[in-house]
Amino acid sequence: KPPGDVRRIVDAIETQHPGADTELRHRNAFELLVATILSAQSTDQRVNLVSPTLFKRYPDARTLALATTRDLERQIRSTGFFRAKSRALVGMAQALVQRHGGAVPSDIDALTALPSVGRKTANVVLGHAHGVPALAVDRHVLRVSKRIGIAESDDPAVVERQLCGALPSERWTRTSDTLILHGRRICRPTPLCSQCSVLDDCAYFQTGATTDDRRSDRRTVARPLVRRARAPRDRARPRTKSRRR
Repeated sequence: KPPGDVRRIVDAIETQHPGADTELRHRNAFELLVATILSAQSTDQRVNLVSPTLFKRYPDARTLALATTRDLERQIRSTGFFRAKSRALVGMAQALVQRHGGAVPSDIDALTALPSVGRKTANVVLGHAHGVPALAVDRHVLRVSKRIGIAESDDPAVVERQLCGALPSERWTRTSDTLILHGRRICRPTPLCSQCSVLDDCAYFQTGATTDDRRSDRRTVARPLVRRARAPRDRARPRTKSRRR
């Protein structure tokens, strides 16, 4: 869609989700970096349950760099994939200490050069901890953008460029947060189309791709329980006489 339409659509979604922000609790860039890595294949709520104890024991990159993966695994087990995540966190912390003196850089290239830090994670840290304009594209942003038609690609980097090109830089971080919330609450894999504020602009809906989705969106309407009638048998089973002892 043209940049003007993209801005108008994003405005409407922001009105539906006012004050959108990251739901990962953090006090500084290091904590947000750790929390974002932990959030992979997990929920922000689950990470928020684990992170206070984790940050108390490992308050900075230097202490985390000295952690053993065995100790770390026990603390982050509930976030899933805890073995891979423990290795990722220790490796990331060691690289921070060796390359940046333990400080989290505010440069996209320096962040993505760290072990286990992809572009999405880097953009989350830049936008929310460093105040650098950045638009993180996760699975929710990817799904919502493609469905509505404000971007068209399966490549997160391409979607990021398309959205950033249509929006002023001061809106990038908030737009990412807004689209993430819209993907979690409304534009789910099975979308709640009747609750969407941009239904008239949604290419996915207008092309009729959501015929089944609109049906599933009416789950709030009670339906009578219909029992299937048993098919008549072709012939009755012969009765067997019980044996007498």
